[in-house]
Amino acid sequence: MTLLNVMLMAGGDPKQGGSIQLVLMGGIILVFWFFMIRPQAQKAKEQKKFIDELQKGAKIVTNAGIHATIYKINEDGTLQIEVNPGSYLKIEKSAISMDMTVAINKPATVTVAK
Repeated sequence: MTLLNVMLMAGGDPKQGGSIQLVLMGGIILVFWFFMIRPQAQKAKEQKKFIDELQKGAKIVTNAGIHATIYKINEDGTLQIEVNPGSYLKIEKSAISMDMTVAINKPATVTVAK
């Protein structure tokens, strides 16, 4: 049986109508929003903030895995990146991977064996 069938059969007293069903559906929607929609919205907000704060000279990684340095920020929503000295590419700002860039720029941790 599906969850919907179980909820429909659990109507209980006919005087109550569908109040139990509405509460269960509301709970399912709340859980779905809390675990699925809200975290994605927060991540999108962080990505937008990260892209808006980019500056010339920052080391980045694109979604395609290209490691580069920002050479120029254009006003049309694109970047000119330097892949090798003297070798430039023009990409969209949205093509920058925040996760990989943060991982690349994080200082290395040194573990000392005892």
